[in-house]
Amino acid sequence: MTLDLPFIWAGVIAVAVLLYVLLDGFDLGVGILFPFARSSAERDVMMSAIAPYWDGNETWLVLGGGGLFAAFPLAYAILMPALYLPVMLMLLSLILRGVAFEFRLHGRARGKRLWTAAFAGGSLTATLAQGLVLGGFIQGVTVRNQAFAGGPFDWLTPYSLLTAAGLVTGYALLGAGWLMLKTSDDLHGRARLWSAISAVAVAGLLAADSLATLLVHPAVGRRWGFAGGTPDLGSLAPLLAIPLLGGVGLGLVFFGLARKSHALPFVGALVVFLSGYLGLGFSFFPDAVPYGVTFREAANSPGALGLILLGVAILLPFILGYTAFVYWLFRGKVTADAGYH
Repeated sequence: MTLDLPFIWAGVIAVAVLLYVLLDGFDLGVGILFPFARSSAERDVMMSAIAPYWDGNETWLVLGGGGLFAAFPLAYAILMPALYLPVMLMLLSLILRGVAFEFRLHGRARGKRLWTAAFAGGSLTATLAQGLVLGGFIQGVTVRNQAFAGGPFDWLTPYSLLTAAGLVTGYALLGAGWLMLKTSDDLHGRARLWSAISAVAVAGLLAADSLATLLVHPAVGRRWGFAGGTPDLGSLAPLLAIPLLGGVGLGLVFFGLARKSHALPFVGALVVFLSGYLGLGFSFFPDAVPYGVTFREAANSPGALGLILLGVAILLPFILGYTAFVYWLFRGKVTADAGYH
């Protein structure tokens, strides 16, 4: 039996990106919520809640980006020029955020305030940049002769700004849910309030972004059974499972908040993101560059795909094992004396 290497690699990259969004999403969300903490001590606890995980979470971004470059070089060569500015903004913001995370630990009063602002600003800017990349990707890239033929600011549209705003609220919801899971006392109560506010914002922006995607981008609308703005109910009915999954996720968030659950709001936020990701996958597949270059057209040679897949097959169990071990080792609630001061 011959392995379908392009399809396998498409799956590897899709899973890596999903894991990055879910895992780094909550620690970026904690950074977004940083300005709303009431004291430096509370921010220390928020830092402690993500300190063992944040750098490992970004491994999945490296795997996704590196996998795209190695497995689908044509897609990488088209998408990078199209999205160069927001991608660079994201990377610089993540660097600033990482530096601020370490320097805040050792800063005195004035320096600590500076690095606190840098951590919050880097988290917010990185999230906005990711939203702009996502919005620019969804709305499509101008391609001629298998090369990018658009302008450097094609990604900057009202639609991409709406997508960026939705991602900010989504990451805030993940961050608030994580803080509910990991903290106690007053900070836990504030995280509950942040979860409620974020969930309402996510519900509104998710609905607006979904409607805009169907109406503004005809290729996606046709995929979902909309032709000329008119839904084909026969085609649409089997697809309702994806938005219903998102509704279940939001329901879990609100139910968990009402029952004062520590875990359900975070689980619900993960389900919301999974629903959105599945919806995106259905909207594009099999395109690697919307809406004209498929993943098979963009794939590297079978020999190269097989070789790098062998390397990933060796490394991936170690990455998964390390990730699982860290999350298990640092399970439970964090306190003011957890180690980050």
